[in-house]
Amino acid sequence: MTDNAGGSGTDRNPAPDAAQQPERPPSRYVHALALGLDPAWRRLPAAEREGSGRAFAAALEADPSIVTHTYSMIGLQAGTDLLIWRLAPSLDALEQAAALALRSGLGAWLTVRESLIGTIQPSQYVRNPTQQEQSLFEGERSAYLVVYPFTKSTEWYLLGRDARQGIMNEHMRIGHRYPQVRQLLAYSFGLDDQDFIVAYETDDLPGFVDLVRDLRGSDSRRSTVRDTPILTAVHRPIGEILEMLGATTAASTRSAAGVSGHGRSGSRDTVGAAR
Repeated sequence: MTDNAGGSGTDRNPAPDAAQQPERPPSRYVHALALGLDPAWRRLPAAEREGSGRAFAAALEADPSIVTHTYSMIGLQAGTDLLIWRLAPSLDALEQAAALALRSGLGAWLTVRESLIGTIQPSQYVRNPTQQEQSLFEGERSAYLVVYPFTKSTEWYLLGRDARQGIMNEHMRIGHRYPQVRQLLAYSFGLDDQDFIVAYETDDLPGFVDLVRDLRGSDSRRSTVRDTPILTAVHRPIGEILEMLGATTAASTRSAAGVSGHGRSGSRDTVGAAR
């Protein structure tokens, strides 16, 4: 897919060397957790499904230090129904939150299909990231989220800094032509199989397709080793997802917790707040 190791906005002056950079801010960890529901759950009695849905929604809300957004993947990818997208102050917090969710109610019927972890760190190629480039846990949610693991070749890392900066400048100029697409880049070196987690948020999927097609023709594409699986999901509060799965009635959905971030209508339905 895209070779996003540094942002999708305008080209900028190279970031300063590590020795010149200010003190590193507190760590923040990103987790994309794709889950598939056992079909047998749908054959449970309605009251049991509803109770298990409430327990699962409550588990997602348990830790206020974690920002949690929920997305539906029902019917969009084989074997996957739900994407939980989280930002936390520690890896331990993500682990404990996942353990609680997976043992609570409907969670006991869920199987982990994909799990991607990374940390938020300053870009090597952008001195001052814009809101377009590093803002997926702030503001209102867009309709769609696309997340995937990304790994670059050994040859890329052996290039000189100036050569890499020039290639990324072209890459970022292309991205800047699509301001309706926001990006987050998380670093996974040594933490997971991929080098990065790349995530895009947009209301304009055709525009996103055009962005990716344009980036495929850029020089940065030569260094791509892996950019799959691609997880494409629809933003919905957990109450809506539970109703779609059959865990709740429309009436109970309206009173269910709205774990998902700022809704597309601008209403606040987030578990936790950025801290």
